[in-house]
Amino acid sequence: MDVSITALAAVKHGFKTFEIEALKIVERQDVFDAKEKALHLLQHDLYQVRACGVFVLGFIACKDATVLSVLRDTARSDQSWQVQEIVAKAFDQYCKDIGYEKALPKIEFWLQDEHPNVCRAVTEGLRIWTSRPYFRTNPKVAIQLISQHKASDSEYLRKSVGNALRDISKRYMQLIDREVSGWNLKDTRIAFTHKYVLAKH
Repeated sequence: MDVSITALAAVKHGFKTFEIEALKIVERQDVFDAKEKALHLLQHDLYQVRACGVFVLGFIACKDATVLSVLRDTARSDQSWQVQEIVAKAFDQYCKDIGYEKALPKIEFWLQDEHPNVCRAVTEGLRIWTSRPYFRTNPKVAIQLISQHKASDSEYLRKSVGNALRDISKRYMQLIDREVSGWNLKDTRIAFTHKYVLAKH
């Protein structure tokens, strides 16, 4: 096997080893074989091995759009928070590779998903949003996209939304103030998100 399961299993903190092993697979194989390898890795019991597989998918997603549905399904089904973090990284890798403006339809599509983990892969993956091309010059677009989940039933997603908006506020405080000024803070879910937006100011 061209990936060291032993090396992956030994990782207890961080994600760099998973990324390095994934890059080896992508460099040595064509897109079809890399995808097959990634699908195989996703079936493994160890989250470290699945995380490597997700990284592989992120690296080839710009060349095979069908990979995005696999990443989306993984976000919905994998119980490992570590794997969820890598799905976010993989989605951002796809957006980076094709260009963030060109990726807007996919960003919007994922944000419309009924599963909060899929939405969170976007809100978390693109942080800091306004450090990304396109969103750097269009911060209002980023704010609008992120804010649509301020009242999500998922606390996990709302926390990500609040943190992402707080990131943006460091450079665009007026835009964030304008956005949150219209929020209904009587809604406890929105109030929760609002607390994270304003934290540590």
